[in-house]
Parts: sequence; C-alpha cells; structure tokens
Amino acid sequence: MNSKTGTVFLSGLIAGTLDIIAAIVVYALLLQKTTPIKILQSVASGIFKKDAYTGGSQMAWYGLGLHYIIAMIFASFYFIIYPYLPFLKKNALISGFSYGIFVWIVMNLIVLPIVFPVLPAKHLDFPLLLSIVILMLCIGLPIALITRKYYVLSS
Repeated sequence: MNSKTGTVFLSGLIAGTLDIIAAIVVYALLLQKTTPIKILQSVASGIFKKDAYTGGSQMAWYGLGLHYIIAMIFASFYFIIYPYLPFLKKNALISGFSYGIFVWIVMNLIVLPIVFPVLPAKHLDFPLLLSIVILMLCIGLPIALITRKYYVLSS
C-alpha cells in the first residue's frame, strides 16, 4: 500500500474479515453455540439493543458494517501510534499479539461494559482465552504486519 488511508483500510478490512470469519467458524460451526446471523446481530445490538435480534438479516448487515467500523478504528489507532512507540517496531509478531490483547481489553473491559451495563462475570476459562487468541491472530497480527510494511517501505 502506498497511501496511509489505503494501508489503514487494508489492515482494517483484513483484520475485520479474519475476525468475523473466526467468530463464525469457532462459535457457530465448531462449538455450535450460536448462528452467524446471531453473531452479527449481537454486534448490531451495541447500537440497536434488543431490536437487533428481531430485525432479521438487515440487523446482521448493520452488525457487519459496525464490525468493520470498529476494525478500522483499531487499525487507525495502531497506524497513528506506530511511529511514536519504538517497541512496536522491534518485532511485528510480538507487537501484533500485544495489540490483540490490548483490543480485547478495550472491548471487553471498557466498551462492552459501557454499552451493556449488565454483563455476565468473566472467568479465566477456555472461551475467554479463545477470544483473546482470536483477537491476537485475527486483529492484532494483521494490523501490525500491514502497518509495519507501510512504514518500512515509506522510510
């Protein structure tokens, strides 16, 4: 990618796509805890609350759009902070995994409790660890690798 905007867009698009595919494969197909539509409706419920679950496929599309907006925000943030934090430049793998943990913390300990004041308690168990690993691999790593490539090629 030659442009800043293109780099952020590409990293957000790839991260958002990998993350939603991982969520659908793991939670809907492998664990059979939900359906792909319900996963996307749950994202939409951040804005539309309970109406998201009765809005059918339209709410799933809203959820998908919101999911990509969130991915773009995290991609933008990483892109902006990258030149100012030297440790991000040392190892893209470690930086990406660390950023995935950061994204999990922001989403699960800040954003979700604000949007949904009543949430079940979190326990250090397999589903929690799985959700962190998904964000490390699907959000943090692609954003770190694509951002690093931009800055290496533009210097």
